[in-house]
Amino acid sequence: MKPSHIARGGGITMVDVSAKSPTIRRARAQAFVRMTPRAQRALRAAALPKGDALVAAQVAGIMAAKRTAELIPLAHPLPLSKVDVEFDWIAGGGLRIVAEARTTARTGVELEAMVAVSVAALTIYDMSKALDKGITIEAIGLLHKSGGKSGTWRRA
Repeated sequence: MKPSHIARGGGITMVDVSAKSPTIRRARAQAFVRMTPRAQRALRAAALPKGDALVAAQVAGIMAAKRTAELIPLAHPLPLSKVDVEFDWIAGGGLRIVAEARTTARTGVELEAMVAVSVAALTIYDMSKALDKGITIEAIGLLHKSGGKSGTWRRA
């Protein structure tokens, strides 16, 4: 099977999706941010020195999803119909970030969902680092995707 992003002559190319039919596409991704209890308390209370990091991270994730094609060299620009970023606290001092992206297009929105959680997590780090420089961002990955030729996929 010929690699999809290798052009004649060995260079790279963007995959031609013009022959594909637009379908409704949806993807959900997640990331985990781990921090000290002190940083977690300040984040929950919106009492960080830089302000309410959860609101800023939500906006940053949405904005980042919309700019995915500018960040990932071979990604197609997509007309996003929805991007949502949500947060859940987990046991052990962590924050779970989940993003959902939707479109009707010829290619999927997995990258947009993963870029959204990545940038949201980095925003949490940036706004919380004054209280905890050891914050870690972990396990960025796809949870679910639907639409297109390959159909539905769900993480086990």
